[in-house]
Amino acid sequence: MGQRLRHVPPQEGRRRDLSDAADTGAAAGAATDDEAIREKGRLLFAGPWGFRRACRAMAELPEIGPPEFAFAGRSNVGKSSLINGLTGRKLAHASNTPGRTQTLNIFSRDDLLGFEDPGPTLVDMPGYGYAKAPKAEVAAWTALVFDYLRGRPSLRRVYLLVDARHGLKPVDLEAMKALDEAAVSYQAVLTKADKIGAAAGREVLSKTADALRRRPAAYPEVLLTSAEKGEGMAELRAAIARLVG
Repeated sequence: MGQRLRHVPPQEGRRRDLSDAADTGAAAGAATDDEAIREKGRLLFAGPWGFRRACRAMAELPEIGPPEFAFAGRSNVGKSSLINGLTGRKLAHASNTPGRTQTLNIFSRDDLLGFEDPGPTLVDMPGYGYAKAPKAEVAAWTALVFDYLRGRPSLRRVYLLVDARHGLKPVDLEAMKALDEAAVSYQAVLTKADKIGAAAGREVLSKTADALRRRPAAYPEVLLTSAEKGEGMAELRAAIARLVG
């Protein structure tokens, strides 16, 4: 016996057509928005960036104004390399020695200095955890980092860098707890993705996302990056551009 075909009234057919068209339009609109924000991010970091100052105390920071984006993480996690990859310039000094960065290093666009809208500021922060430096110095810059995180009104978001080879460590969880308690928005960025395989990358991405779901100040999306290969740089630029507005 042949299969009976259900009669679809013209009105129902038109509703389906309109619904399908709306879904298609929404998807196309979302894709267009994503492309636009990625292009905005590309342009934001295509301009000339430069080093502004190194701050050893809160009083040495620039006046509060433009949105600031800070890069935090364990010593030797790749903060300086990520900033260099983000801007396409060797702005920050990358070192294999844990604890080389001991100040809040400030970077901004060279071509926007003196303008009413000088663009965003990037802050390369000293690493937490193990460092080849005297304990008193480590304690001093650790205190500076947390003073900055808790008391900087222009800080728009902290990018918490995590080595993709190792995933979250107890010291990272301590930093996340401090950011949650201070109600500072942060987003996890996995670094050195080129050092692991695709399957391992997916696994650490999933585990990190699961850990962030329980964190009140954490942004849910985790980025997987490689400063050496350029992986994830476009997504990170877009994330910053979206917050700049």
